[in-house]
Amino acid sequence: MLILAFESSARPASVALVRDGKLLAQSTQVSALTHSRTLLPMAKDLLKNTAVALSEVDVIAVAHGPGSFTGVRIGVSTVKGLCWGAEKPCIGVSTLEAMAWHALAVGGLVCPVMDARRAQVYNALFRIEDGRPIRLCPDRAISLEELSDELRALGESVFLVGDGAVLTKDYLDAQGIPCRLAPDDLVWQDAWGVAMAAQGRAPVPAAELLPVYLRLSQAERERQERLEKEQG
Repeated sequence: MLILAFESSARPASVALVRDGKLLAQSTQVSALTHSRTLLPMAKDLLKNTAVALSEVDVIAVAHGPGSFTGVRIGVSTVKGLCWGAEKPCIGVSTLEAMAWHALAVGGLVCPVMDARRAQVYNALFRIEDGRPIRLCPDRAISLEELSDELRALGESVFLVGDGAVLTKDYLDAQGIPCRLAPDDLVWQDAWGVAMAAQGRAPVPAAELLPVYLRLSQAERERQERLEKEQG
C-alpha cells in the first residue's frame, strides 16, 4: 500500500510517502510560516521528486489529534480536500500513537507527551512489542502530577517523545522517576510515524475524517463559562 501522510499537529509540518512500511521520502519544515502555506507545496514537491502521481497513492493519512487546535484543523482540512479532489480514501491516526513509532529502536515503555497548556499534557502510554507500539491507555489530557504517579506505579524507565518531552522530563527528574529523553531527531512528531500508524487500518471516506481535540478550545471554554454565568 502506498500512503501519503501529513503531520501538522505542532510546530513542524511534515509530509511523507511510505510504501508497505518502507519510507520513500519525507519533507519537514519548522518555520514561522503557517501550515496552511507549507503542507500542500511540500506534498507537491515530494510527489514530483519521487516521480509519483497522486493518482498512484492508495490512501492519504493524517494525524487528526490531539495537538494544536489550528494545526490539527489545517491537517485534517488539507487531507479532506485532497481526498475529495482525487477521490481517495483517508485514515486519521492519533498524533500520540504516531510519535510512539519513534521508539522502535529503544523498546520498552514509551510516553508521548504534548504540551497542552493549563498545567496539562496530551498523553498516552505505549509499549514496544513485536516491532510496533502497543497501546496501554487511551489518549488523554492529564496533569504532570497524575502522569508521574502513574509512571511511579509502573516502576520502570520511560522513553519520552513529543514537544512536551523536555517539560515532562524536568518534572519527572524532580520526582525521582527514571526517564530518557528522545534525541533531537526523534523528539518531534513526523509524517513517517503517521504513515506507520495508518498501516493495516481501514480507510474511510473524506466525509468521515474528523479532528480529535480531547479538550474544548479556549474560545469554546470561554463561551461555555459565559453561558453558565448567564444561566446561573
